[in-house]
Amino acid sequence: MAYWLFKSEPGSWSWDDQVRKGVQEWDGVRNYQARNNMTAMAVGDRGFFYHSVDAKAVVGIVEVAAEAHPDSTDDTGKWTCVDIRAVRPFAKPVSLDDIKADPALSEMVLVKNSRLSVQPVSEAEWRRVCQLGETDPD
Repeated sequence: MAYWLFKSEPGSWSWDDQVRKGVQEWDGVRNYQARNNMTAMAVGDRGFFYHSVDAKAVVGIVEVAAEAHPDSTDDTGKWTCVDIRAVRPFAKPVSLDDIKADPALSEMVLVKNSRLSVQPVSEAEWRRVCQLGETDPD
């Protein structure tokens, strides 16, 4: 299993929206690196749901429900996306400041390249962020 982080502006698509919807196409991503990350995903991979902009915090865990397929919002045919499903909320949101302050997370992509909307997370980072959020990593 691989681990990922999905960033979303809560005013556009929030954790509560994801929970209500169930399975959702993670569409509209127009960055080659983020697209390539989604292409590498497998059904069952887990991801952090991260509120960007003002909140800047990991707020939940999602699971990849469908592997990369054409993005329904793309008329060019060059963009793909995955479908994700909400698994569980974090007991305690983990802020970007908390992540940056933790030496064990200093190499996390979120710290090094905070603009990338879909990014990989190592297993050690996954477990540490879950620990900070008082949330079961499995």
